[in-house]
Parts: sequence; structure tokens; C-alpha cells
Amino acid sequence: MMNRKKAGVINCSSFIVHHSSLLTLFNHKLTDKQKNDAYSSLGVENIIDMPDDLKALWRQVPSNLTGVENHIAPVRNWLASNSNSGDYVLIQGDFGASYIMVKFAFQNSLVPVYSTTAREAVEVHEKDGSVKRIHKFNHVIYRQYGK
Repeated sequence: MMNRKKAGVINCSSFIVHHSSLLTLFNHKLTDKQKNDAYSSLGVENIIDMPDDLKALWRQVPSNLTGVENHIAPVRNWLASNSNSGDYVLIQGDFGASYIMVKFAFQNSLVPVYSTTAREAVEVHEKDGSVKRIHKFNHVIYRQYGK
């Protein structure tokens, strides 16, 4: 992994203190609640989103592929180039792609997490007699994979 020497790393005489970041492999834009929780509960200093082209690739894993490793290779390369040991990685999306990236995170001393949510379904009865169901998802906590 490439060591980012910009924000987040402080040189202190005989040792280096690294302030961790949260890198996102995620299908949605983080809510303010998710951002605030990352800063407070994970103690991260930075939240780093993938570039737009990689977000599109991560969101649209073709369902006809028998394997996804080659498809998500650019995401893996981006993560390897932009993370430091001990950084958190929010990984949610296609099950196979998520599995591969969680494994990659563990192999590279990163901390893979996911966002837990409270779900609420609300039914709205429309004037035309139809029923619309709205699902609300509210972030609760970040949970580490494997715990």
C-alpha cells in the first residue's frame, strides 16, 4: 500500500502517529449521521470517497458475470493506493464484490466495516386506491466485519 504522507500523518520526533481515514466502497452518499458517527465512534479524521467512475463501477456489477474479481480490480487498486494500515473501509454492495474486498482489507491490515440500519416500512394509501410502501433506513452504528 502506498503511504499517504498528506493530512492524517504527524511526525513526532522518533515515531509517526497515523490518524486513520474511512474509505468508502458504498452504493450511496453517506448521510450526515453516518459521517458524524464515523468521526465520533471510529475516530477517523478523513472520509475518502472513490472517484465517480469507480463509484459507477461498484454500483453496477453486471449480474451475468460468473466472477467479479476482474470487474472490481480498479476498485481494489484504488483502495491499495489510497489507504494506510489501520484505515477503516466501509464496504457494502454486491455480495461477491463485498466479500472479495473484505478479504482484501483484512489481508492489507485495513479494518472493514459496514453500516447497520434500523428499517421502517410505511404504507401510504393513494387517492387512486393503490398502496405505496416506503422503506426508511436509518444508520445505527458501524460494525466491523468478522465480529
